Amino acid sequence: MKTIFVTLVLSTTIITMNAQNKNSLLNEWKGNYGGVPAFDQYKVSDMKEALEVAMKEKLDEVNAIANNKKPATFANTIAALEKVGKKLSRVYAVYGIYSSNLNSADFEPIEAEMEPKLAEISDKITQNTKLFKRIESVYKSKDKLKLTKEQKRLVQVYYERYVYDGAKLDAKSKAKVSELNQKLAGLYTKFSQNLLSEENNQYVELKTDSDFDGLPEQLKSAAKTTAKEHNLTSLGAIANTRSSVEPFLTYSANRTLREKVWRMFVNRGDNGNAQDNNAIITQILKLRAERAKLMGFPSHAHWKLSNTMAKNPTNAMKLMMDIWKPAVAQVAIEVADMQKIVDNEGQNFQIQPWDYRFYAEKVRKAKYDLDQNEVKQYLQLDKLREGMFWVAGELFDLKFTQVHDVPVYHPDVTVYEVVNKTTGKHVGLWYFDPYARKGKRSGAWMNEYRTQERFAGDVPTIVSNNANFIKGVAGEPVLISWDDANTLFHEFGHALHGLCSNVNYPTLAGTNVARDYVEFPSQILERWLSTPEVLTKYAMHYKTNEPMPQELLKKIEKASHFNEGFATVELISSALIDMKLHMEGTKEIDPDAFEKNTLISLNMPAQMVMRHRTPQFGHIFSSDEYSAGYYSYLWADVICADAYEAFTEAKGPYDTTVAKRLLKYVFSSGNTIDQAEAYRLFRGRDAKVDALMRSKGFPVVK
Repeated sequence: MKTIFVTLVLSTTIITMNAQNKNSLLNEWKGNYGGVPAFDQYKVSDMKEALEVAMKEKLDEVNAIANNKKPATFANTIAALEKVGKKLSRVYAVYGIYSSNLNSADFEPIEAEMEPKLAEISDKITQNTKLFKRIESVYKSKDKLKLTKEQKRLVQVYYERYVYDGAKLDAKSKAKVSELNQKLAGLYTKFSQNLLSEENNQYVELKTDSDFDGLPEQLKSAAKTTAKEHNLTSLGAIANTRSSVEPFLTYSANRTLREKVWRMFVNRGDNGNAQDNNAIITQILKLRAERAKLMGFPSHAHWKLSNTMAKNPTNAMKLMMDIWKPAVAQVAIEVADMQKIVDNEGQNFQIQPWDYRFYAEKVRKAKYDLDQNEVKQYLQLDKLREGMFWVAGELFDLKFTQVHDVPVYHPDVTVYEVVNKTTGKHVGLWYFDPYARKGKRSGAWMNEYRTQERFAGDVPTIVSNNANFIKGVAGEPVLISWDDANTLFHEFGHALHGLCSNVNYPTLAGTNVARDYVEFPSQILERWLSTPEVLTKYAMHYKTNEPMPQELLKKIEKASHFNEGFATVELISSALIDMKLHMEGTKEIDPDAFEKNTLISLNMPAQMVMRHRTPQFGHIFSSDEYSAGYYSYLWADVICADAYEAFTEAKGPYDTTVAKRLLKYVFSSGNTIDQAEAYRLFRGRDAKVDALMRSKGFPVVK
């Protein structure tokens, strides 16, 4: 091992000498706005070399701190660590963009090779005994009392993070943990690539005119485009992504095709082929359990939750089960309403999962005279983006202006400068990549290319929002569903969390908060979509440019609790499977069997499935990030519902006093203060689950 590592050091030293001028990925970001990625210069073929050089440089920087002969201080240890790895951060940001947005046949082998190496470098740092002793020395030092509150918090975060990652383990256990981490990194990559392959290469053909029955024009156009992209002779095709599948299941009048499309989608990663993820999941669960045991925890779930707001699986499970029961009861009511329509139509079948969205839409029309297709005509993507900007201006005093002097990685991407409306001060950049395409993973997400800080100069942040909306016909506005509009606002909430960051140290900045708190800023921003101020100004009819009429606004408000049973069960069932899988310890698990048996024991409604079935559950099997943590969306939803009531109890959604508190204690403070305490400073108390039950229209849990 030592000989191999020395060889790597020698080879990368040579690379460093040659790479600075030739490999553009290694150059500093230059230009306006504090410097930007040079996407017009990067090449996939340079990625491996750039990562190896940057990893070597970071390791050298860390070792210099660890081997410092002077006594450990905040300045020469903690603050010094805040300066290391800047080159790797830049390279890794671009690498992540290629992984999520531009994945290709030439990138996949690089990703497969480099993910274990990245895990190894991370372990070399957190397992460095000399370094941890210096961190621990600062943590226990009486001189810590002289530090600022933010500096004390930074010391605490460093110490607790290193302990969490195994810094106190013996040498043998550290080596084993590192071995497990590298194996897991490889498995995560394989899982993700399998899933992406099935999403990119599977489709259901539409062969006759009648196969298009019920579909909105935009979906018809998208289906025709998909067929052309796959070089099919059929009239159209439904791609294997949520953005195509869900609208098809909502509007297609062809029950046979609905079932076929539904099965394609829910069986991603579960087809017994080369892309089947079940064996990979079994390995991941086994390795995670083994690692948790080495860390001194009974299960992966116990280890993962030890540094969250929930603290342990028991607390997370209690919250989920408290809401699960009323949600399941609500689904029964929803299904009964749908079954009545089926029966009245004289059809002889019971509602199945591929029927749920189709008949839910019929119930919505019957109960509330609300047609989602009518609503969609007012939901233009570009107008809603302007609405989000307006909300950010009202709540956080931000202004967004499109700029054209920044390189982008794909023609679909647009870039906006963000400034403070009052002072004109530059805040950061926001990249927007809204459309689905081959090589882009499904779903929607936020990335942070550069983290805000004031420690090494006043460094502005760069963030992005990425989605998979169906690209429309050239020259025509892109119309999105109400659910997609909520997702748009949700991800923008994450972006604002990064943009509003106002701290000194990058480790504490922006979204670097507890996993079950990070979804709070994103989920609360969803609430502003349905405010009359947004809908009357930015929900404009795509043909007449008339604002959404008051009558339609009232219908939307009246139907605000509609289908909440489905949405809640869909999410919590995924979260419960995630948590229960990771509480099993070292047992050998068959993912499909475990999923099936657990859902039966939970009384999962037969008419629906989890939002993310196990073989395609990228949140928890493409990385460690959300593993044993999907409950976070529900945990954050409790906080979100309670926080929004602070506005409704005041002067409304745009109350300036409450908005200032939200900015100060939530959106701008990062991890400079414990999140539970930060929330109490905003709200004056802890969050109450009653608010969530009210927001969903469920009976309040006693």
